[in-house]
Amino acid sequence: MKRLLLGLSFLISHLSFSSVAAQGWPSQYGGVMLQGFYWDSYDDSQWSVLEQQAADLAATFDLVWLPQSGNCGGQSMGYDDLYWFPGHYDSSFGTEAQLRSLIKTFKENGIKTIADVVINHRKSLTSWTDFPAEEYKGVTYQMTYNDICSDDEAARNGYKVGPNKDTGEGWDGMRDLDHKSENVQKSVKAYLDMLLNDMGYAGFRYDMVKGYAGSYTKQYNEQAMPEFSVGECWDGTNTIRNWIDAAGKTSAAFDFQFRYTVRNAINQNNWLALERQNDGNWPLVSTKFQEGAYKRFAVTFVENHDTEKRSNAAQDPIKKDTLAANAYLLSQPGTPCVFLTHWQACKRDIAAMAAARKLVGIHNESNSQKVAGNANFYATETTGTKSKLLCVVGPLAQEYIPDVSWKRILAGYHYVYCLPRALNTAWTDMASGTYEGEQQVRLVAVAGDDNVKLVYTTDGSTPTTSSTSVTDGSTVTIPLGTTTLKVGIVLNGQVTGIISRSYTVKQKQSEQQVEIPSFCVVNDGEMCAFYEAPATWTATIKCWAWNDKENFTGGSWPGVECTLLGTASNGNKVWKWTYNGTLTTKPTGIIFNNNGSPQTADLPFENGGYYTKDGLKGNATGIDVIEYSPLAIDQWYDLQGRKVKQPRRGLYILNGRKVLVK
Repeated sequence: MKRLLLGLSFLISHLSFSSVAAQGWPSQYGGVMLQGFYWDSYDDSQWSVLEQQAADLAATFDLVWLPQSGNCGGQSMGYDDLYWFPGHYDSSFGTEAQLRSLIKTFKENGIKTIADVVINHRKSLTSWTDFPAEEYKGVTYQMTYNDICSDDEAARNGYKVGPNKDTGEGWDGMRDLDHKSENVQKSVKAYLDMLLNDMGYAGFRYDMVKGYAGSYTKQYNEQAMPEFSVGECWDGTNTIRNWIDAAGKTSAAFDFQFRYTVRNAINQNNWLALERQNDGNWPLVSTKFQEGAYKRFAVTFVENHDTEKRSNAAQDPIKKDTLAANAYLLSQPGTPCVFLTHWQACKRDIAAMAAARKLVGIHNESNSQKVAGNANFYATETTGTKSKLLCVVGPLAQEYIPDVSWKRILAGYHYVYCLPRALNTAWTDMASGTYEGEQQVRLVAVAGDDNVKLVYTTDGSTPTTSSTSVTDGSTVTIPLGTTTLKVGIVLNGQVTGIISRSYTVKQKQSEQQVEIPSFCVVNDGEMCAFYEAPATWTATIKCWAWNDKENFTGGSWPGVECTLLGTASNGNKVWKWTYNGTLTTKPTGIIFNNNGSPQTADLPFENGGYYTKDGLKGNATGIDVIEYSPLAIDQWYDLQGRKVKQPRRGLYILNGRKVLVK
């Protein structure tokens, strides 16, 4: 009997664990997610680059969604997936070892990673129907023509395919996988298990889930049991709800209609659009849709890689008011997913917004209601587990005056955040994180009396009534280096409401010195420029130079090839563009590109200029032509930095200048 009870106990606990692990998305989840890439973000989303930002990102984000990480047979954002298993994980974003290191470092810093899972379709090798064979843990996984849907376009082009029709929408870009196939199911399940239990991902973002029946997502998630799962069901809210139900609520979904209501409000200059349907659709997080029953399963966003502004594709971007869009996003229920370019452009504001969200305990199932609004502003009050947050967005946001129970803590272009005075806490308008250049931090006393004093320390110690005391709204300078700021308010002779901020302040990138290699030489009368290419730019660098009347690089994009000179001290390759034509004018603008893509921004041309992807960093020293005198007492060096006693003919460094000895 004891053995039977133990067996039943194990079974019950196992069933309980399964039901929790296959939950789709945690209930009352208060985390914030970052989409760690944008289209063609081959530099910014390198695994090594993201890993360096781990501590900084962890101050704001709990989840980071990474690009599809398998090898696709060439430069790719990952949506033409070719390989699924280790051994083929050197992608456009780095090596397999770098990916594993990134996930490990993120985990050590408290960030969980979300894998981009593309299983609706798959790329083939040389023909329409040949797929790679991959061995993983002693098992060989390979799909065949029999795993392709019978109504795939391969059949229409004369190729042999499988017997089953697609269970979802077809897509002509690659082969549509037949999820009825046992071989497909076996491969997918092994792939997902590998992502979680070998690579260390915490969950999945399923791409193009309308391409196959939602019941398969249910099957896969019940097998893999990810902590987080979200599907890209790009459609109306009823279709999204039906997919969530078909997946057995084992997955959340992106709330596209939330995004569209924000887009409508901004692009139509009417903030009342936030309370209206988009083409007959309420957002998934709206209480007007199923009385808010699907808020838990809503991952909200305002921009992503398929909607962002691109120069080479028709998109549907939010045209302005990035700050207001993110202020609204981070004040509402659902799990907010911030877009990487927005984070890069508006980091200080977004980090502070997320800190306010977490301070009051807003989660994916919180309640939010309209307080006031018209075409020029919209105010909402959202209730968290600890307090409330008032968010006001729109051109007249800062002119809206809430009742006296609210204290303004943040204000920026077309947005305002307020906290209840009853919270009795200190606040700073800069969240923990890494910043560039000396910072000014505003201290705010969230209390019933604006005359309440704030006390603070910058050495990590707990402030007391004897600590430095300032009035509400005072600023503190955060210098270069690492600072732990702790701030509290003094009520009834006691310090309370203490908050802590950890700052790392670095020198501004524009002020950082760039070492120009000694081999960067500007010859007499030469028109040229130098470019230090990122390690990810592996093609021949090309240059595009122009002024308002003429083009100096052939007039056909991507321009002319540069000459590889050598390697900078940081390991990056350095290239040189020289103009060899007959034009007598000079360019006003210059662009360097990786044989077309990626490319730099439009940069101002400076003859002899030394550029990186961040812009002009200096000017290569020109060559002085001199006659050598044996009486010279100056220090001479060759181009490798070796001291020379008696220079002969050639190039040397003399007092920091390149000279040509005749």
